[in-house]
Amino acid sequence: MSTSDRPGTPLEQRGGVLTGRKLWIPQMGRGASIAFAAAFRSVGIDAEVCPDSDRRTLELGARHTSGEECLPARITLGNFLKVVEQPGFAPERTAFFMPTADGPCRFGQYAPYVTSVFRHLGLDVTVFAPSSRDAYGGIGVQARELMRTALRGLVCSDVLRAMVHRIRPYEVTRGEADSVHAMAVAAVERVLEQTGATQKTRMQQLEAALVDARRRFRQIATHRTGHRVLIGVVGEIFCRLTSFANDSTIRKIENRGGECVLAPIVEWVRYTNEEHQKRLRRQGRRVSKAMLVARISDYVQAHDERRLYRVFRQDLRGYEEPPIRRVLEMSKPYLPHTGALGEMTLSVGKAVCHYHQGCDGVVDVSPFTCMNGIVTEAVYPRVSADHNDIPIRNFYFDGVRANLDRDLDVFMELARWYQGRKTATHQ
Repeated sequence: MSTSDRPGTPLEQRGGVLTGRKLWIPQMGRGASIAFAAAFRSVGIDAEVCPDSDRRTLELGARHTSGEECLPARITLGNFLKVVEQPGFAPERTAFFMPTADGPCRFGQYAPYVTSVFRHLGLDVTVFAPSSRDAYGGIGVQARELMRTALRGLVCSDVLRAMVHRIRPYEVTRGEADSVHAMAVAAVERVLEQTGATQKTRMQQLEAALVDARRRFRQIATHRTGHRVLIGVVGEIFCRLTSFANDSTIRKIENRGGECVLAPIVEWVRYTNEEHQKRLRRQGRRVSKAMLVARISDYVQAHDERRLYRVFRQDLRGYEEPPIRRVLEMSKPYLPHTGALGEMTLSVGKAVCHYHQGCDGVVDVSPFTCMNGIVTEAVYPRVSADHNDIPIRNFYFDGVRANLDRDLDVFMELARWYQGRKTATHQ
């Protein structure tokens, strides 16, 4: 890998690698990707979200994979190759955003793998790959401005998605919640992509956009009779946030009388911040400039997150996200974060949090052969036994339609049984 393509190298050291290029952002929750692309445009970087996933995505991805790679890798590569197929594609004017991370997940190998595929195809395409090792601080030029805007966009996408999951199962007119959500995401995108706006002005405009979205969501007619089961959804971040990757699991749960609470994308940002500080402490840098910067950044991010969530405080009462340290503490008896890394620790900790939240079951969504899913599946029986036998089920996806409907039917019956037993116990 050349110096100009090395993951994590600051942009200012790479000769302005994105100058004159369009940066393509993978879809990982469409609203989040739209917000992320808009944040790049706010600092003058031309950015666009990759095309929607479809059969062509899997076909192209399969041509350049062995079958041992996980589904997110195949989908991401396939959508990048769909961009390559577009008329007028010019490698010298194109870049692909492919962040990386440490830990047991194969995600850390995506960037060099994608780069090698492009080289095999004879395409000199830039793969832009910041790393979680420094909490994605290697973005470089205008990094502070860009990352703060991007994080605000991700928070907005999380809270708007939470509102859809809160309302859609009960809407009288099918599709209304999705329509309001699309309009709200577009409004947030318009605010985020503005160039030259101060952070104060941008925050005020984002709050105004969310207030308008709140008004529209509250106008949706709902029918809340009956007792839907509440299901917590955890697991590998790409698979759980991408409907195409998980075969629309959340909608299928809703169609079976459920309501879902989905782990947000910003959970990973909080976790990488926590891991970054943990790494500094291990290096003996507890009192250092790097630690001060990390703590200030964490404080600012938490402040922005609280301010944006506050718009929907009443609407999401009882659905508040637990602090990341509480999630890690809940995981400690099973997968302590001092030894286990990544989504396995978050998923187990969040499953326990969902129990205390009052959920009737937990679904762990992961790609087939995902180490995180395999490890969590091994410890979930103990988690369930320690928490009133709450149903916890792993679902794996590899792009081939399996009998998800049958398995969901069984799981939902277990969740209803648990709900009934739980209700009877508290009467």
